[in-house]
Amino acid sequence: MCGIFGAIANENVSELLLKGIKRLEYRGYDSVGMAVYNNGSINIKKGAGEIDSINKKLNFLELEGSCGMAHTRWSTHGKPTDKNSHPHLSQNKEIVIVHNGILDNFLKLKNDLIKKGYNFLSETDSEVIAHYFEDKLKNNLSIKEAIKDFIKDAEGTFAVLLMHKFEKKIYAIKRDSPLVLGLSDNRFLLASDVYAFSDLTSKAIFFDNDEFAEVSESGYTFFDRLGKEKNKTIKEFEWEQDESNIDKFEHYMIKEIMEEPLVAKRLLVSLENEQKDNFDKLVSMIKKSRKVLFIAAGTSYHASLLGAYYLHKCGVESQTLVASEFQHFATVDKDTLVIPITQSGETMDVIEALKYCIDKKAKVFSIVNVPYSSIQRMSDASINILAGQEVCVAATKSFINQAVLLLRVAKEFSYKVNLDNISDEIRGVLDKAEIIKKLAEEIHNKPDLYILGRGLSYPVAREIALKIKEISYIHAEGMMGGELKHGTLALIEEGVPVISLISNKDYDMVSNTKEVESRGAKTIIVSNELSGDFKIETENDGKFGILATTFGQLLTYYIALNKRLPIDKPRNLAKSVTVK
Repeated sequence: MCGIFGAIANENVSELLLKGIKRLEYRGYDSVGMAVYNNGSINIKKGAGEIDSINKKLNFLELEGSCGMAHTRWSTHGKPTDKNSHPHLSQNKEIVIVHNGILDNFLKLKNDLIKKGYNFLSETDSEVIAHYFEDKLKNNLSIKEAIKDFIKDAEGTFAVLLMHKFEKKIYAIKRDSPLVLGLSDNRFLLASDVYAFSDLTSKAIFFDNDEFAEVSESGYTFFDRLGKEKNKTIKEFEWEQDESNIDKFEHYMIKEIMEEPLVAKRLLVSLENEQKDNFDKLVSMIKKSRKVLFIAAGTSYHASLLGAYYLHKCGVESQTLVASEFQHFATVDKDTLVIPITQSGETMDVIEALKYCIDKKAKVFSIVNVPYSSIQRMSDASINILAGQEVCVAATKSFINQAVLLLRVAKEFSYKVNLDNISDEIRGVLDKAEIIKKLAEEIHNKPDLYILGRGLSYPVAREIALKIKEISYIHAEGMMGGELKHGTLALIEEGVPVISLISNKDYDMVSNTKEVESRGAKTIIVSNELSGDFKIETENDGKFGILATTFGQLLTYYIALNKRLPIDKPRNLAKSVTVK
C-alpha cells in the first residue's frame, strides 16, 4: 500500500518531495520519511505519524540537495514506529531505499544476511533490501548487476527506489507494485502513481514488471530483468492537474460526496462523446461473450453486484466474484468477458485474478478511475469513470460513477431507465442532509447496526455497512432480508438500529422490517414508494440503488462527525490496496 516519491532536479528537492508525498498520503499514513543526497552524503529524517505532524516536528524542508526520495507508510511488517518507518539505510550507511510491496521470502534473505554479520534495526521486510545491496556491492558487483540478482532472488511484490551515497542517481525497480517516471522541465520524478506529480507534468513512462531504471540529472535508462536496455514509450496522460483542495468543506469525504451530481453528469456526457467508441466496444464485447464475469474488491465489488443485478434482469449471464477468492470459485475460458472494476487500478488481488483470466485466454475490459494504471494496461480495452481524485480513504463518488456506468450499460440491453435526471436526483438526496444528520445523532452511539436489502438494494446494504464500519467504527452488517431468519435475528434486541432499504413496493422487505420491529429494533426505513424515515425521489427504474448509497454515505459521515473521528484517514486503512 505505501506511497513512494523520488525526484532529481536542478533545484533543492525537499519541498518537491514533501508536496509529492503529501499527494500520496491516501496510500498510507502510519509514518513518513525523506532522504536527500548532497555531495556524497545522505541525510534522512523520518518518524511515525501523519505527514503534517511529523513535518512540524522534524521540518523536512531543512534537508538540502537536488536528489532525494520520500515514503509514506501503511504498515504490513512491523508496527508504526520511528524505526520501522522508511527510508532504510544499509549497515554501512552508504545505501538507502524506500519500498512499497511485500517480500514474501524476506525471512530467508534476512537469515542469510544475519549469518553474514548484518544487524537489523527494524521489524520490516524492507530493511532486507538495503542490506542485500550492501552485501552485493561488497562482492564487487555494480548496482545494476546487484539489481539483476535482486530481481532473480526476491519473491513477492516491490517498487523500490535506491540511492548510493557516492552517486547522484536514483535506481528504480518494479514488480507488481505500481511505479511511474514523470518527465517535467529539468526534473525527473518517480512515484507510485501519476497523481503525485500531475500538477507538474502530463508526460510519464510506466514501468512494466521486472524492469528497472537508472535516473540521473542528465537523463534515464530503462533495463529488462537481464540488464538489457529497453526503449520505452512516453505517455501523455489526462488527470487532475491541480491539487484536490478541501475548499469550504470540513473533510474531503463530504466534499467528494457533494461532487457526485457533477461527476455523474460528466461521465454520462463522456460516454456519448470522447468515450463513445470504448463504450460501444464494451457493449459489443458483452454481446459476443458467453458470460460476463466481474472481478472487484471492497466498494468496487458492491458496485459490481449492482452491475450483475442489472445485466441479469436483461437476460445477460453475469456473475461477480471477490478478487481475493476469484481463483477458488471462477470458471473462465476464451468465451468469457472479464470486467475488473477498480478505483485505483492497482488493487493487488484484482491484478492476481486478472493474470489468471488472461492465462485462460479471456477477454478483458476494465472499468477504472486512474489513467494508465496497471489494470488498465493489462486490459484489451477500458473505460475511465471520470470520478476524479478521491483523497478520503472511503470511496464515495467513484462508487456512484461505477454504478452509473453499469446502469448505462444495462440500458443498451433494454433495461428501462431514465438517466437524464440522475444528477438532479442525487442532488435531491444531498438537499435532505438535515434529515440524515438527525438520524445520525440518534444512532451514533450504538455499538451495532444492521442494513437489510433484497435484489436491487442488497448490494447497497453491503456498501452502506462497509462505509459505517470503516469510517464510523461501528460493527455494521449488510445482509439479504431473506437471510435474516437464518441466524441474525437472534442478535436483534431492544433499540438495535436496523436500516431497511425498500425499493419500490417490495413487500418481502416490508415483512422483514416488521420482523425486526417486533423484536424491539429501531428501524430506519429508506424507500422511494413507501412511507418511512427517508424518502428517495426516483422512478421505479433501478436508480434507487445509487441514490440509497448516497444516503448511506451521508449517514456514515454524520455518524463519524458526531463521534469526532478522523474521517478522511480511518485507522488501519489505506486507499490503494497494493498488497494481497
